[in-house]
Amino acid sequence: MSELDLCSRLLRLGLRGVNEVRTHDNRVVMLSLRRRVLRVHAGYASAPDNVLLAIVRYLHPWARRSTRRAAEREFLAFPAHEHAPSRPRRVRSRPVAPRDATLVARLRAAHTRLNELHFEGKLGEVPIRVSGRMRRRLGDVTVDPTTGAAEIGMNRRHAAHDPWLEVEHTLMHEMVHQWQVENGLPLDHGGAFRRKAREVGVLPRAKRPYVT
Repeated sequence: MSELDLCSRLLRLGLRGVNEVRTHDNRVVMLSLRRRVLRVHAGYASAPDNVLLAIVRYLHPWARRSTRRAAEREFLAFPAHEHAPSRPRRVRSRPVAPRDATLVARLRAAHTRLNELHFEGKLGEVPIRVSGRMRRRLGDVTVDPTTGAAEIGMNRRHAAHDPWLEVEHTLMHEMVHQWQVENGLPLDHGGAFRRKAREVGVLPRAKRPYVT
């Protein structure tokens, strides 16, 4: 189904305030509306009317918060990426500072081992960086909005000086976020994250009060 057909269906179901509908295959941001241009995952072209109607309700400018949340849950539950698989993405790696090379290599090796042990080896190989700017956070995951590629960041002081079991626990936390990104789920600490975290045995937060 073409962008025009998808636009026609959405308009028929009540979509208003949109001048153009464009499709994409980014699995991170399933839909966005900016300057009256709606960008929506191409997989929704295969969705039944009730899912598209949920998108219409979500985008309604006067919708109640509860209505939008319910609509969001409904359209995110539809496996759009199965109907329009994302193209392979080329992940860009940042140069690793010489002082971090050994630490980053150890983190990458741990990522490979933990991926096989807890995720059946299904997670992609992503860049891992260490940062001296993190204070409260022990780690994070950032996503390139253009490519949808994920990158794991680790607190340098934590990774270099804390017990390695704690460091691997933090890495596992961020790998659950990576799992969210690679499965087209919101990058948050919601229900899907908590369930997966319990499955692999990590805590829902990765923070420590560092004093510098």
